[in-house]
Amino acid sequence: MKRTKTSKAWMQQHVNDPYVQQAKHLGYRARSAFKLLEIDAKDHLLKPGMLVVDLGATPGGWSQIAAQKVGERGRVIALDLLEMVGLPGVSFIQGDFTEDATLATLVDKLAGQQVDLVISDMAPNISGIVLADQARGFYLAELALDFAVKHLKPGGAFLVKAFQGGDFDAYLKILRTRFKHVSIRKPEASRSKSSEVYLVGKDLK
Repeated sequence: MKRTKTSKAWMQQHVNDPYVQQAKHLGYRARSAFKLLEIDAKDHLLKPGMLVVDLGATPGGWSQIAAQKVGERGRVIALDLLEMVGLPGVSFIQGDFTEDATLATLVDKLAGQQVDLVISDMAPNISGIVLADQARGFYLAELALDFAVKHLKPGGAFLVKAFQGGDFDAYLKILRTRFKHVSIRKPEASRSKSSEVYLVGKDLK
């Protein structure tokens, strides 16, 4: 299949991206690792011994950082629709988070243990129809929040990707009813043209 001018431009930008080059140099799975590192430097979310659930994990950039930070005493459970190559200290579930069977598998994996931190970099497949893409993105964010509220320890934390516009303000309002402290982060590693931001909820009520 012939590449479009848009896909060629994206590929050129991707190859020349300093974060992509740095990720390769440091052995990170993806440039997204730098987003989590920057947010964690500000919000101190990851600590040794934690149980972390990573939603939308593939190719594993966030899981990789989380596993390093929680150490041997900690545990990371990662989930994605797409396959992910194994990582030390990470248990992976392949499945669709919107399906009840996948959620049940994740809950079984917890074995009754409450979670310290839920991180979600989930995003829908982009159709190009802005309103539809925003709606699907917030649906995933709502599912992630629902899971976090049900399975986090009291005082636990939540990090989720969201897209500005659409239901952003309504989602932010709900987040503030669930967590004592809510922050909006736009990491330097996020592409400037992207409407994505990350919401941090700390200290579950």
